[in-house]
Amino acid sequence: MSVVIVTDSSSRLPASLLDEHGILQVPLYLTTEDGTSYAEGVDDMPDDIITTPKVTTSGANLRDLQKTYAQAWELSDGDGVVAVHMSRRLSGTWSAARLAAENMDGQVRVVDSRSVGLSVGLTTMAAVQAAEKGADRDGAYEAAVRAAATAESMICVQALDNLRSSGRISAASHMLGSALAIKPILHMADGILTLRERHRTSTKAIAKMLDAAVELAEDEPVTVGIQHCRNPELAESVLEQAVERIEKVTSTIVVDLGAVLGTHVGPGAVGITLGHGLDPLS
Repeated sequence: MSVVIVTDSSSRLPASLLDEHGILQVPLYLTTEDGTSYAEGVDDMPDDIITTPKVTTSGANLRDLQKTYAQAWELSDGDGVVAVHMSRRLSGTWSAARLAAENMDGQVRVVDSRSVGLSVGLTTMAAVQAAEKGADRDGAYEAAVRAAATAESMICVQALDNLRSSGRISAASHMLGSALAIKPILHMADGILTLRERHRTSTKAIAKMLDAAVELAEDEPVTVGIQHCRNPELAESVLEQAVERIEKVTSTIVVDLGAVLGTHVGPGAVGITLGHGLDPLS
């Protein structure tokens, strides 16, 4: 067996990729006002949970991480485990992961992806691809660290209410303004979501996001990922435009942001993630 890779449900990797590559996933959680808790990717959730008031989210817990790391270690037959998780500046998941790893006597290395959403997923796939080519635990860890350092991630948000209540954007949030018509483009910078641009219309914001993606691709081979919150038609349109304009696209992937991340960005959000140095996704 080779090194086993673990991630959390913020990665948004589809079940087909998780199963094909033997990736283990720990859930993030949502809790409703009445105290009902749901594990993402494990429990069936109400269809309207993203728009339900006073829903809170939480990272992967220590118990789940310990259990999953132990399972991954056993599956690796001693080759080791690399765990790729969402930014330490956005969630307590990374801190819990470090605690879980400390109890594994050096068998697990934890990667701070410095991002969230599909960027975590592409960083996870970098570790997977390295391991499948024969890299040892440290080699797979370094591959993930390189992928995290070069990934680019942006998202256009359709409404501001979820952002304002989420507390997951930087101090630049005051620049969003009060007008509901503002359509911000957010991006990951130093492990946090921050404001890149703001526009009056969704059409303009998406056009500017595409312009930025083309520039960031730099004529290098890239994996293009599109993530959305209950907006599949727009996601497919953005993907089509990105593929037409970005010169060297090695593979593409479109995913829904899911309930936990969707609670923070709100319905309608659409984003682009660029992954550098990845082999085509299978």
